[in-house]
Amino acid sequence: MAKFFINQAKQYAAARPSYPIQLFEFIASKTPCHDLVWDVGAGSGQASRSLAGIYKNVIATDTSSKQLEFAAKLPNVRYELTPPVMSLSEIEQLVAPESSVDLVTVAQALHWFDLPTFYSNVKHVLKKPNGVIAAWCYTNPEVNAAVDEVFQRFYEERLGPYWDKARRLVEDGYKGIEFPFEKIVDESTESQTFPVRFVTEREMGIEEFLTYLRSSSAYQTAKDKGVELLTAEMEGEFVSSWKEDGKEKKVVRFPIYLLIGRVGGDRV
Repeated sequence: MAKFFINQAKQYAAARPSYPIQLFEFIASKTPCHDLVWDVGAGSGQASRSLAGIYKNVIATDTSSKQLEFAAKLPNVRYELTPPVMSLSEIEQLVAPESSVDLVTVAQALHWFDLPTFYSNVKHVLKKPNGVIAAWCYTNPEVNAAVDEVFQRFYEERLGPYWDKARRLVEDGYKGIEFPFEKIVDESTESQTFPVRFVTEREMGIEEFLTYLRSSSAYQTAKDKGVELLTAEMEGEFVSSWKEDGKEKKVVRFPIYLLIGRVGGDRV
C-alpha cells in the first residue's frame, strides 16, 4: 500500500500523531533484552524515534523511499528500503539473522500486510522463547461533540467509498486480525482486555486537523481519481464547528489498540 502514501509523505510526517511514552514503556517491560528492534512499516519514523530511546539498536524498514526521507536520522537507527514481501534470505540480508531480534513493532501498518508471510518472518527473526511482537493501530480522532459530528459524516459519506477493505480492521481496533502468538495482557487492569488500549493526544489547530484528513489513504485514492473530498463547503463545515468553543487550538485524542505477544519456543 506504499503507493497510497508516496504523494502525501510530507503531509503524513507532519500531521500524524506520535505515540505516548506509556505505550513504549509497557512494550519494553515485556521484553527481557533491549538490544535490537525491527520496526516494520516504519514510515517517517514516528515509532522508531521513541524505540531508539529505549533499545540499543533499531532497524526501521519501509517499502516507500518517500516516507523514509522524512524520518529522523538517529545514530542507533538504521533505515532500510525493502520490497513488500521478503524471503527468509532477504530478511537475513536486509534485517537481521535468525533468532537475533528482541522486539518486532508495527505501528499503524499491520492491516496492509500479507500476514502469513509476515508472521513467518517474524517468528524467524525473534529470539526464542521470549521475543515479542507488538503491533498497534489508532482509530478515528476525537475532538468535541461539534467537530466529531462533522467528522463522522465526512468519514462515512466522503471517505467511506474510498477506503481499502483493510481499513475495517482498524475500525475494529484490530480485534479481527489473526495473531498467532502468546498474547500478553495488561495485568494492571481488572478487565485485562485484548487488544490493550492506550490513548495518544496531539494539540492541533484547524489547518493541522485538515492536513491530517488529507494524509489518509482514502483521501489520496479519491484525489488520484480526480475527486476532491475536502470541498470548500466541507472545509467550511469543519471550520465552523472548530470555532464553536472559541478555542483556536484543541487537544485531539486518538484511541490506540495494541496487539502484543511472545513468539514462544516453536520454530517455523
